[in-house]
Amino acid sequence: MKYYIVRRLVLMIPIVFFVVSAVFFAFKLIPGDPAAMFAGEQASAEAIARIRHEMGLDRPVLVQYMDYLRKLLRGDLGNSFMTGRSVAMDLKIRFGNTLRLALISTSLSAFLGISMGLISAIKRETFVDYLLTVISLLGISTPIFWLGLLLMYVFSLKLGWLPISGNDSWRHYIMPVVVLSMVSIATILRITRSSVLEVMGEDFVRTARGKGLGERLVIVRHVLRNALIPIVTVIGLQFGYQLGGAIITETIFGWPGMGKLLITAVEQRDIPVVQGCLLVFSTSFVLVNLITDLIYAVVDPKIAYS
Repeated sequence: MKYYIVRRLVLMIPIVFFVVSAVFFAFKLIPGDPAAMFAGEQASAEAIARIRHEMGLDRPVLVQYMDYLRKLLRGDLGNSFMTGRSVAMDLKIRFGNTLRLALISTSLSAFLGISMGLISAIKRETFVDYLLTVISLLGISTPIFWLGLLLMYVFSLKLGWLPISGNDSWRHYIMPVVVLSMVSIATILRITRSSVLEVMGEDFVRTARGKGLGERLVIVRHVLRNALIPIVTVIGLQFGYQLGGAIITETIFGWPGMGKLLITAVEQRDIPVVQGCLLVFSTSFVLVNLITDLIYAVVDPKIAYS
């Protein structure tokens, strides 16, 4: 197990390196000058040139790239072009906000998705099954931005029950969590239903019923346990997506997380912040996949890593 973990961590290095390099050179190809944006529209050419020199943007691209890699190896992500603050400190604060939102959303998605998927499988081809299937289709098909704006209009502007933006209290979490959970709940529901139905047709389930075990015990001990592998997989993927894909939700609700920080940095061409955000996103996704693989061994003791 230790060898497997070390091997996966080592394999993570070229993936992160590729992401960092691709982002660095992609920004060099995008039109626009961060120094000119920082200086403002009324700035003179001399002032823009001075700012470009202070930012180190007047050096050859390869020199900038090698300097960035050297700093990255020391754990230095640089300073923001626009605010001058340490990128690492900003990411630490913003990542904590995104992580809390993703954990709550994933927990809610897992609980509701597994529960509804299990009920849908047990009540197969009944009204309950059809209703849950329609709900899952709506969850997958509903645009996140439309749902977010609808919730804001109803619960904030019309009823005044929930705040529009921020993260100061538990009430600020409700709408972002609901919006972020919709697609995950629908996805987990569908995977749970199909996985449970597949296991319910196995011979060992019929044998357990033939021994006189109660239906609830058969479902919990035999069916659900053996159906967990694909469910765990999709939950891990959804958590990884929510860590790096909450950009729309955070933008709509003004959530002070990584997604909103990334959007603002892209608009301002704040290259160090963009590079730091994507570095954290890619690393987090790879680590989530590793943790998901390790959970397989807990769910199914027959799985062993070497």
